[in-house]
Amino acid sequence: MAESPLTTSTILCTCARDIPPVLRAELEALGYVVKAEYASGVEIEGTLDDCLRLNLWLRTAHRVLFRLGSWKATTSDEMYEAVNTVPWDQWIPAKGYVCIISSVDTPSIDNVMFANMRCKDAVVDRIRTVRGIRPDSGPDTSRSVVFLYWHADTLMVYADTSGAPLSDRGYRVNPAKAPMRESLAAAVVLSTKWAPHLPFINPMCGSGTLGIEAALIGRKIPPGSMRENFGFMHLLPIDPRVWQTMRREAIEQADTKSKLEIHCSDNDDRVIRQARDNAKRAGVALSFSICDFKEVLPPDFAVQADTDHTPVVIMNPEFGIRIGDERTLRTTYREIGDLYKQKFRGYTGYVFTGNFALAKEIGLRSKRRLPFWSADLECRLLEFELYEGSRIQYPERS
Repeated sequence: MAESPLTTSTILCTCARDIPPVLRAELEALGYVVKAEYASGVEIEGTLDDCLRLNLWLRTAHRVLFRLGSWKATTSDEMYEAVNTVPWDQWIPAKGYVCIISSVDTPSIDNVMFANMRCKDAVVDRIRTVRGIRPDSGPDTSRSVVFLYWHADTLMVYADTSGAPLSDRGYRVNPAKAPMRESLAAAVVLSTKWAPHLPFINPMCGSGTLGIEAALIGRKIPPGSMRENFGFMHLLPIDPRVWQTMRREAIEQADTKSKLEIHCSDNDDRVIRQARDNAKRAGVALSFSICDFKEVLPPDFAVQADTDHTPVVIMNPEFGIRIGDERTLRTTYREIGDLYKQKFRGYTGYVFTGNFALAKEIGLRSKRRLPFWSADLECRLLEFELYEGSRIQYPERS
């Protein structure tokens, strides 16, 4: 059956593989009840206003999809007839533009582009029947976007309220080589033992993405507040005043006064200049320095930790797979282990890597090995407790 505008429906928040547990925690922290968790997404129930809120606040999601209909279909004609029942004239401007994106895996379709074309026909034919004109269509995701899900005989169609992926925050105009995606960086930060009142040290910072995402979390700045365009802005049921008010109130409630100890460094002055520019566009102030990672020292900081949180040192070295020479990197990984053991006692150390052989060179026993994916590359976030003898006890926060 098809949903009418402005009703409650299923909202699917998509994300990278292995991130759903982090995304689920985000959604629950925002007050939502999770209906289902999948390999690359989490489902809740909500309204279009909830979609706006999720686009504003979710740090680890890629897209926020609002379900408009669900059916059984085995042929392209059955798919067309089902999608055509949705009141598209109430969703997409007749003089607008629509893009179809999809996930299709059904026996009757051997060409995904054909499925997208038939779905597009169903959408624009409905609008033309009611309005007398039809919107343009094509691959541009900067305006109205429809997501088609068709696996086996299960057919669903969604309004993509995000448009471009939410990982495209808008602050990273100058990426370093092989930069970590913003949503992945946020998931990594949220998976550590760091809390905003504790130091966060990021040698080899590159574009500064890990530090910037940590600062956005620490300042409670909504990651979607930097974006100028979303898919929902091109849907007829959306009142732009709702978004403007929601965004303004969220920005006003950000924490601009608490002290953050976020220190990023790299041995390339050009990279540091780019990272500073990215942080400035993100609206956060970080400490940047130019130095080799072996020279990094913990800041002079009165640590106030609790039993669940510690200061963090985190590095994302080259993997030697797409960039970097693996033989040279063996020394680098050994030196990372030496740095952690010698200078960061009392911290929790992390290394994010996609090369499990090199990870053994660190020479430390990992307490946790959290799986992540960087594009199509399987990675791990390795966690190391950096203490000698008995665990260092930190005073509780007052």
